[in-house]
Amino acid sequence: MFGFIVRVLVNALALAAAAWLLPGISVTSGSGGPATGNETADVVLAYVLIGLVFGLVNAVVKPVLSFLSLPITCLTLGLFAIIINAGMLALTAWITQYTPMTLRIDSFFWDAILGSIIVAIVSALLGWVIPDRRD
Repeated sequence: MFGFIVRVLVNALALAAAAWLLPGISVTSGSGGPATGNETADVVLAYVLIGLVFGLVNAVVKPVLSFLSLPITCLTLGLFAIIINAGMLALTAWITQYTPMTLRIDSFFWDAILGSIIVAIVSALLGWVIPDRRD
């Protein structure tokens, strides 16, 4: 259970880094009610919930899509994996548009692809820094 929570927080931090670095990616936390003065808590909760959705998309959809696109991934020497990651980011944005907390990506070509590279780098760095409890 602890590993799952850590993975969700790593996803949230990686998405926050991508949203901070790229102006075409943004996260909104539409509470729908009157302003409570806890805008920071709303934004943190939005990143955590979007990180949860992103983790679920990566756990359910990405393995199937990666398996089906294995021939083209081999032909492109693995570069198609970036397109798959960008697709997972775009799918997360599409799913979260039906929730109060939304991830918005302006364009697939630049924002989603660069965002997927940033998310992959930040996730790898955080995965390297945070020790795994199974060791």
